[in-house]
Amino acid sequence: METAVQRTTVNWPEPSMIWIGMILFSHPDDNEIHVVTHNIPNRGPYAHTAPKKNAIFFTPTQVETIRSGTQPGLTMVVGPPGTGKTDVAVQIISNLYHNFPHQRTLIVTHSNQALNQLFEKIMQLDIDERHLLRLGHGEEELATEKDFSRYGRVNFVLAKRLELLEEVGKLQSSLGVPGDVSYTCETACHFFLYQVLSRWEKYERQVLQSRSVAQIKSEFPFNQYFSDVQPLFKGFEFDDDWEIAEGCFRYIRNIFTQLEEFRAFELLRSGLDRSRYLLVKSAKIIAMTCTHAALKRQDLTQLGFKYDNILMEEAAQILEIETFIPLLLQNPSDGYNRLKRWIMIGDHHQLPPVIKNLAFQKFSNMEQSLFSRLIRLGVPAVQLDAQGRARPSICNLYRWRYSSLGDLPHITERSEYNCFNPGLSFDYQVINVENYQGVGESEPNPYFYQNLAEAEYCVCLFMYMRLLGYPADEISILTTYNGQNTSFVMSSGRGGQQNNYIILSLVRTKTVGHLRDVRRLVVAMSRARLGLYIFARVSLFHNCFELIPAFRQLTSRPVQLHIHPEERFPPKTERAPTQPHLVMRDMTHMHQFIYDMYIHVVQAMNTEQAAVQEKLEKPPVVEEVAVPTTQAEVPIEFDVRPPEHVIENDEEKEQEESSNPEEDEQAEVAEEPEAKRQKRDDSEDVKPAEAQKPDEMETSNNDEKIPTASEHSQAVSETSLDKVDDN
Repeated sequence: METAVQRTTVNWPEPSMIWIGMILFSHPDDNEIHVVTHNIPNRGPYAHTAPKKNAIFFTPTQVETIRSGTQPGLTMVVGPPGTGKTDVAVQIISNLYHNFPHQRTLIVTHSNQALNQLFEKIMQLDIDERHLLRLGHGEEELATEKDFSRYGRVNFVLAKRLELLEEVGKLQSSLGVPGDVSYTCETACHFFLYQVLSRWEKYERQVLQSRSVAQIKSEFPFNQYFSDVQPLFKGFEFDDDWEIAEGCFRYIRNIFTQLEEFRAFELLRSGLDRSRYLLVKSAKIIAMTCTHAALKRQDLTQLGFKYDNILMEEAAQILEIETFIPLLLQNPSDGYNRLKRWIMIGDHHQLPPVIKNLAFQKFSNMEQSLFSRLIRLGVPAVQLDAQGRARPSICNLYRWRYSSLGDLPHITERSEYNCFNPGLSFDYQVINVENYQGVGESEPNPYFYQNLAEAEYCVCLFMYMRLLGYPADEISILTTYNGQNTSFVMSSGRGGQQNNYIILSLVRTKTVGHLRDVRRLVVAMSRARLGLYIFARVSLFHNCFELIPAFRQLTSRPVQLHIHPEERFPPKTERAPTQPHLVMRDMTHMHQFIYDMYIHVVQAMNTEQAAVQEKLEKPPVVEEVAVPTTQAEVPIEFDVRPPEHVIENDEEKEQEESSNPEEDEQAEVAEEPEAKRQKRDDSEDVKPAEAQKPDEMETSNNDEKIPTASEHSQAVSETSLDKVDDN
């Protein structure tokens, strides 16, 4: 009997990914099944060609979910908080992309936030970004600089095409082929068919016949192209070197495969036609919200939009009618529906669809999603059974809502889950908030509920944690009503998502309101990882029948805030047994305590800063040097050169002066008193104009004639010429 070989998906719990295995049936009567792990082929000698592997260890239940998602038909996954629904969805998409490369997958979620979170994780896996497309206005909120919109992907394809054509030109020059084959995608594909592929087939025949290790390197036709990788071959084993040679050829073939896909973008000239082609043909993974699918359904069906698989995240929050719309984005051809797989992932124990009309919500039961209906009707579903988000004590607050919900091993192994919260006595606590100045909840506008006392208390706890050193991005303030958001001075770091420490305000003091729906409370409490602090009117919520299991655990601890102000962040594993704690009586007590603590911390910081400044070396004092105010003598330059005998006489005088320095000094000393005397006599003879009498001024003016400017200059020139003649 011949051996039959069949490809199938194997549940291989490795951290990298779910591999494709080979199941070998040696004989029909033989009960043994031999499974061989599938190894990813070598993709090239460069580091960026290595496959991106998933570093998450999947549990057996998650592996079963991934296996079910790759099978045709309907797959329903119930994911409690923190059980890794998004990671499972991303792995299902990755398996479908690699196992069925010609199939297209549509991703639909209820909100842009969930879609972006899912899309960002997809980008981190081994999926070529040229096959990714994000539709809708939420694309701008993606945490990446790349543009995954329709026109953004078109620009990426055009830029990538130019890069690949440059690689083709490099390969052409390395092979010594004449001509311009890197001008268009069409000429490049002809070059691959007649020049590259023929050389590889000839090389492959020679090497496989001889099986020589030396011949692999010597006869390799692309040695010059991969000259930047040295050494390219190891030269020890034939199988290892042959795998490297095949990897190099796969790298080259991938270049021309991409150019063949980009060939249509050369023929289409307008951006609209290119974006439509990208949407209908090129993209393999398309993501959108259910609202965008409803708005663009007519346009998509007219363009001939097709897909083979559909994955719905947050399926429990999507309206029943909105669930059917993504299924109708393609028209059946010849009575045959192309859809092969439908994966629905959600949690019917968390938020339901939002219906603002109470009549439709209650009497028409429109808040029931199709996911919840199918679960209620008993459709088989896989429930994830291990959470890895919250402390076990915090998870117990909502664990009772699920049949079997355990903890992953790292919950008890990691140090962050075994440490206490610095400055706080408990890892979770409900704090009772009474009326402040006789006012509890208020409603300034219809359905606009506020509770100023709870808002002040929440802000005080936030400031207290910040003064102890807690990072701001690890604390979130959540509330159950939009009206309470306007009461907070600072907003949460990552509102609506999970965070290490959650401060929750329940607002209501007269009636329970929509919190009577325990699903909303489960969502609020499941956001916390390390600490949960709830501010509420304990007497009101403790008597609510639907919330008794959760509030029974909350009220087992004191309902007044217990703090340890002497502790500081980061957390430690053990707390001193004799360390006392303070009890905050109410909001005003906490407010005054935070004010005093803030003043004390500011004074301590100022004192410490002053001490640091004193320890610093003072800069050296630079002495100021007096700048002389007398003007230096400027040598006189003659416009007309003096006679030669004058120049000779001046040089002789200079030599005589330099030869007798002592006589010069004595002459200067002798002349100095005479000059001072002459200057003093001149100053005494000349009196200021104010001291002279008018008649004396007239007499002096009449006796002496004041020379004009021309006469004065003529006299000066004559005097200088007389001096020259004397010399």
